[in-house]
Amino acid sequence: MKLCAPHNRRHRIALAVMAAALLAIIPACLLAGSVDIPFTQVVKALAGHATDNPRWSVIVIEMRLPMALTATLAGAALALSGLLLQTTFDNPLAGPSILGISTGASLGVAVVLLALGGSVTGVGYYAGILTGAAAGAAAVMLTLLAFSMMVTSTAMLLIIGIMMGYLASSAISLLNFFSTREGVHSFVVWGLGSFSSLTLERLAVFAALTLALTACALLMAKPLNALLLGQRYAENLGVNIPATRNRLLLISGGLTAVVTAFCGPIGFIGLIVPHIARMALRTSNHSVLLPGTALCGAVVGSGCALVSVIFGSGGIIPVNAITPVIGVPIIIYIIINRKKLLYFN
Repeated sequence: MKLCAPHNRRHRIALAVMAAALLAIIPACLLAGSVDIPFTQVVKALAGHATDNPRWSVIVIEMRLPMALTATLAGAALALSGLLLQTTFDNPLAGPSILGISTGASLGVAVVLLALGGSVTGVGYYAGILTGAAAGAAAVMLTLLAFSMMVTSTAMLLIIGIMMGYLASSAISLLNFFSTREGVHSFVVWGLGSFSSLTLERLAVFAALTLALTACALLMAKPLNALLLGQRYAENLGVNIPATRNRLLLISGGLTAVVTAFCGPIGFIGLIVPHIARMALRTSNHSVLLPGTALCGAVVGSGCALVSVIFGSGGIIPVNAITPVIGVPIIIYIIINRKKLLYFN
């Protein structure tokens, strides 16, 4: 295993390209939409000045800006979650949904929406979704942590997480079967995933949670690098394997739960972005890979938001209708060329 120096020329170029792409996509998100707003008017709205049309300020500040920032933060959070899980389980196909955490969050939302039959609206609807998603994800995370005290094998813990995901999916299917048409419709719409449902007030809460958990993830570079060397070497370096694994599960699970609660279950980003970052940076050194993956995830998330608006024909395409188009080819490439991808072997 070759751990590259954290700040060589290739890394700087790759990170600079990602940053430039992000700085180009976010303004594009503010300009794209069914209402054509001149660039100068967008700048005025962002600066807090009056625009020629008062509606333009509302559209930019209350709709486009929250969507762009939500997509950026959610993409970075899911990408980091996927990287932590792939390193923890030494599995290139591990992702945020692999441990059943996102499915557990979906089950919590299903209980709220399907039990209430879709009759709750407004603030109660949103609060119910957040509460249900948080409770479902927390239940799965606590169960996994309980099993982690009894199971020492990382592979066995991974299998337990997959089985819990199946159980949660089964419960969701039963709730759908016995629910009303309105409840099923509400749950299906939520399950499509969206970056456009947050107001500025809700975005502030979402940003605070994701940034706090992102900071925790960035602090795990050294133990993650140690895990790449194998469990025995990591222990010789003084790494407490069970405690480190539990911290990584909490951080990755927390990132997944927060994004799922606010945006719905977003697929593929957490699975594919760590591989894109590894191939761009050509390193397994998490001192570089963690910030690189977060930045790459932000680019992919905001890019998906831009595509959803451009091709939405006046509406917004669900995120989960876009991510498989990007994710499936990359996953197939990884499966076919896994032995050649030295960054993970």
